[in-house]
Amino acid sequence: MPINKEKIAKRQEVKEHNPEFIRPESWRYVRLQTNWRKPKGIDHHQRKQKSRGRPGLVKVGYGGPKNARGLHPSGYTDNLVYNLTDLEQLDPKKDGVRFGHSVGTRKRKEIIIKAIESKFKIFNARVSASGSKS
Repeated sequence: MPINKEKIAKRQEVKEHNPEFIRPESWRYVRLQTNWRKPKGIDHHQRKQKSRGRPGLVKVGYGGPKNARGLHPSGYTDNLVYNLTDLEQLDPKKDGVRFGHSVGTRKRKEIIIKAIESKFKIFNARVSASGSKS
């Protein structure tokens, strides 16, 4: 049962009205992926919005609702944790835990044991509490 499901539903509803932003000319050339890149040329047709039928540009007005930003799809807030003191400052009812990239296996095990005891939602465990890598 996800928490903040009304915020996530609102975010999804707003997203449905936004256009699909794809990279300019990606439909024309196989070598270009479809992920968004801002057109920066001085005469670029899409940046100038010269011709109709071109995909829209990414703009500030297309953003999602402010209260749903930073939420994980599960409904918990996404928080980076590097040590046990970072974990103690969070609330397990509304905060989720994501371990920092530089946290090693030994410290990660300690944090996981403490997080499981406190009933935190863990997004990238990568190590079980028993110690075997998963």
